[in-house]
Amino acid sequence: MLGLRLPAKPDVQRAVRLTYGFQFFFGLLLWVPIFYQYQKLAGLSDGEIFGIQSIYYIVFCLLEIPTGMLADRFDYRTSLTAGAGVLVVANLVPVVLGAYPGFLVHFVLIALARSLVSGAQSAYLYEYLHASGSGEHYLRVEGVGRAYSLVGKIVFWPVIGLLMTWNLPSPYWLTAINAGIALWFALKLPPIPGGRRVSDKTASLLAGVGGALSALRSSRWLALLMVQGVAMFTLVRICQVNLFQPILESKSLSVNWYGAVLAAMTVFEALGAARPHRLRRAIGPVGSVFTLTIVMALCLGVIVFVGSFPAVVLLCVFAVATGIAFPVQKQLLNDSIPDSRYRATLLSMESIVDRAVCALAAVALGAYLAAGQLNEFLVLTAVVTCVAMGLLAVLLLAVRKHRSDRRRPVRRETVSATSP
Repeated sequence: MLGLRLPAKPDVQRAVRLTYGFQFFFGLLLWVPIFYQYQKLAGLSDGEIFGIQSIYYIVFCLLEIPTGMLADRFDYRTSLTAGAGVLVVANLVPVVLGAYPGFLVHFVLIALARSLVSGAQSAYLYEYLHASGSGEHYLRVEGVGRAYSLVGKIVFWPVIGLLMTWNLPSPYWLTAINAGIALWFALKLPPIPGGRRVSDKTASLLAGVGGALSALRSSRWLALLMVQGVAMFTLVRICQVNLFQPILESKSLSVNWYGAVLAAMTVFEALGAARPHRLRRAIGPVGSVFTLTIVMALCLGVIVFVGSFPAVVLLCVFAVATGIAFPVQKQLLNDSIPDSRYRATLLSMESIVDRAVCALAAVALGAYLAAGQLNEFLVLTAVVTCVAMGLLAVLLLAVRKHRSDRRRPVRRETVSATSP
């Protein structure tokens, strides 16, 4: 299912495999299927739980650009190492302090860890492959790496309920062990060939921000692609983390099934992530992200009107769309960045918008759940997403036409200048 012919160069193969290992263990957050119920057992209300989620997204937004600038300024590997180290500490906090302050600190540290890794991980892989002459493998490597990162969740999430019966905080301290293994992989990552991260680093952190903003202003296409990714990421994050447990609860499924359902979703996400190139070849990268985002939105909207089993099927369809969309969107953004010196900073800017929208969505979700209006929230989310995608499609077509119109006079002048 996850097979991939790696580039022939041994050094590239080693770097790719180490990246796979880092992705696998850094993303293996064993508490995801049960954190909502776990915090309820600790005495937190819905308002407190989703309030913490909103704070998490806000903190992530505040940290994302500074951490991306540091990755561009110094070294992607340093950022990945720091992120894994922070993740170790973050997952030990709920074990020691299982109350509101502990969960708040836990999610603040999770935000720091993920902000250190979010832009740097993709940037490192993209730059390493291109510097090694293997850039054409990026899409497949990114997709298969994401698929491998899901395998551990498939194995462990179904038994999280049993682990909690054995030892209530075990999902947290086991996740801390996973983060420690990710730290080891980060320390083993090789430098980008040619010493590019030293010679091309920006002169100062402020210059890095200015350069990234200048690059963004120079490309309306890139700015719109970032906005396009917001709807996709928000749907995925809100569904898999915030909505997943309330949806299953509304369908009267026992908490013992939560891990199994999330594992089933992960299987389908891994299937999609391992073969993202097929849809991309058929309808192009932009069309793929648009189509898959609309499919995800419709899945959430239709869930309102079905029973428990069809709801699980729709969640699995949602997961397939997620698996295909993420690597396609990552390559689309990376290919559209005009200046590679600011790659991690620009990717961090995109993540900031993602998390800012997620923060607003988490606040709204908490209010809707408190009022017993989960179904209304799901339908509203589907409608708003589809309308936003339609408007954004019109803007992207206009920008594409403007770019092609600007190129035509240049071609005519070139022909006339060379005519006898």
